[in-house]
Amino acid sequence: MDDTEVLVVGAGPVGLTAAVELHRRGVGCRIVDRLREPQPYARAVGVQPRTLEVWDAMGLVRDALDAAVPLYGRLTFVNGRPGPRIDLKLPSDVPYGFAALPQYATEQLLTARLEAYGGRVERGTELLDVEQDAGTAGSVRAGLGTADGTETVRARYVVGCDGAHSRTRQVLGPAFEGDAFAEEYLLGDVAVDWDLPHGYAVRSVHQDAAGATGDLLVCVPLPGPGRYRMSMPVPPELSAAQGQGHEAAHGPESGRAPELRHIQAVLDRLSPRPTTARALRWSSVVRIGHRLVNRYAAGRVFLAGDAAHIHPPTGAQGMNTGVQDAYNLAWKLALATQGVAADGLLDSYHAERHPVGAEAVWRTGRHTAEGAEAEVLREAQLLVGYRDSPLVDADPGCPEPLPGDRAPDCRGLTGDIAAYPVRLFDLLRSPHHTLLLYADAGAAAEELRACATAARTAAHGRLNVFAVLAPGAPGDGLGVPRVHDRDNGFRHRYAARSPEAVVIRPDGHISARLHRPAPEALARHLSRTFS
Repeated sequence: MDDTEVLVVGAGPVGLTAAVELHRRGVGCRIVDRLREPQPYARAVGVQPRTLEVWDAMGLVRDALDAAVPLYGRLTFVNGRPGPRIDLKLPSDVPYGFAALPQYATEQLLTARLEAYGGRVERGTELLDVEQDAGTAGSVRAGLGTADGTETVRARYVVGCDGAHSRTRQVLGPAFEGDAFAEEYLLGDVAVDWDLPHGYAVRSVHQDAAGATGDLLVCVPLPGPGRYRMSMPVPPELSAAQGQGHEAAHGPESGRAPELRHIQAVLDRLSPRPTTARALRWSSVVRIGHRLVNRYAAGRVFLAGDAAHIHPPTGAQGMNTGVQDAYNLAWKLALATQGVAADGLLDSYHAERHPVGAEAVWRTGRHTAEGAEAEVLREAQLLVGYRDSPLVDADPGCPEPLPGDRAPDCRGLTGDIAAYPVRLFDLLRSPHHTLLLYADAGAAAEELRACATAARTAAHGRLNVFAVLAPGAPGDGLGVPRVHDRDNGFRHRYAARSPEAVVIRPDGHISARLHRPAPEALARHLSRTFS
């Protein structure tokens, strides 16, 4: 008997997401962290719209929205003169905008959700080694170090979410290819008293006659009057190059805490308004790396977040990409531990997430040539998809959104009793797959009912079914809950064809779109995921 189904190493936003999602599905899980106390730092601060959608499904978006501040865009200044203002505008059907929230607040929200499920973080507990048993029925033995000595834990799976200096990755041994940029940066969490518009990040640079940037100040708003997380080049007196060499390739460096005067010196040079920094809560010196493991899993051990990929903070992609790693992996691990996963389901984690990590590492280190709308959608992580995944199915000529794409929201769905409309996302707040059966007046109820029955059987009951009815469709005899697409919002957003089956995975991505679905075709598709 294993001590736990899953051991999660690291209690940052990524590890906490994995632990919460496993607990939400009733999977036994332990989460450990080598730090004795949570860190009160505003490291990762940008929260993308896609992450808010994930938190919506997890049931904690309301608390996040109350704690965060909106991020409307960015103000730019070049040599003291205003440059273009960048507004982060999204299509009207995207339910959430961009936000800023200190990492410690994100961790507090996720920890509270974990505790609501009966879980807890075991602090002061460090991974020492990992040994995997051979065979399909094997397990993983993990050595843990605690204040009281050492402990050996046996788990079916281990998920390493322990950051850029991951012990899990070191033990697992995959290639971690890439390098560190030469530049070092000073980070500071401070307040200022300027009159710049609320909700906008600030980027102020000094450029020479050739257009080369020689000095830089980036400020991201945080909750609290005049509060920002600021970054700037490190002054020479704090540079590792002045000492014993670089201490780390990524992340905060120890022993070189900047002071308020260092931040004020940069504000005196680059602030778009004369201002005085105050209330320094935290500061650090960092170097930024760009690295990617060549495999996200080996046997029963998986890597997620900075343990698998590190890259510059451009567009606040790091934490958000890691959260989606964990969100993608957790539902698959749950099916595997419950004995209903198809062979190869866990292999799809690397197949789907490694290309996403590679793209993030490449893109954050370079300037893309996309248009403004595509760039904002990509930064929002709304374009992340798995069209090449082994888990997806599409009919020839299937319209967008295609299987593998994020399932977009739509509004205006109404029920038979409730007088108010609901969103599609309201139907997807579940740890299971969802089957949407779209039908107009000409659809045959008996055929759709047979599809629903076959799909539930193929998914071992781990699937919710809803009928989405076009105006004029009676929907009688389907035997499943139904909503009415009275404003044709679903039909337009999905280019829906009646009759059609749309399968949506627990992580909010479309798994299949089958026009004129047959029970056998639906069962065949779900056999890619379920045993």
